[in-house]
Amino acid sequence: MHAFALDLLAPFLTRPDASVLDVGAGSGYLMAVLAHLCPQGEIRGIEVVPELVAFGKSNLERQKLPDAARVTLELGDGWRGIPDGSFDAIHVGAAAERVPQALVAQLKSPGRMVVPVGPDGGAQQLLQVDKASDGTVSYTPAMDVRFVPLVQKRGEYDSPYIQ
Repeated sequence: MHAFALDLLAPFLTRPDASVLDVGAGSGYLMAVLAHLCPQGEIRGIEVVPELVAFGKSNLERQKLPDAARVTLELGDGWRGIPDGSFDAIHVGAAAERVPQALVAQLKSPGRMVVPVGPDGGAQQLLQVDKASDGTVSYTPAMDVRFVPLVQKRGEYDSPYIQ
């Protein structure tokens, strides 16, 4: 799934100063991949679970990424994104019941977001959300998927993997 999402985002990752947001960054795995794909870009991640933020930061530090200061992971609400952010590409790693408009607003023009959309346990689609140079937004279904829900605070999703 990460490879497919990265393929969709690729045209926006190759800019020399690309700014990328990973929502639901979890272990930091995709952030590390993005850091290699965007060697001069800014990679920011947000995660709602404090323990996963700590785990992800630890994993990223162990990777000894070149210019690691440009790769940051913080505690945050994926529905809100990073309010002062402006991103060429946004990857969302959990299903939103509807497209988070705060994230659409944080996309640069042009920019692209990949987000799974649909109810928890129901039919979900991976959407490619494009913002054109004139600010027009389009939505293209890419494939049917099944993701955990994009939550706003800890406790909204009970997982046996998070204590």
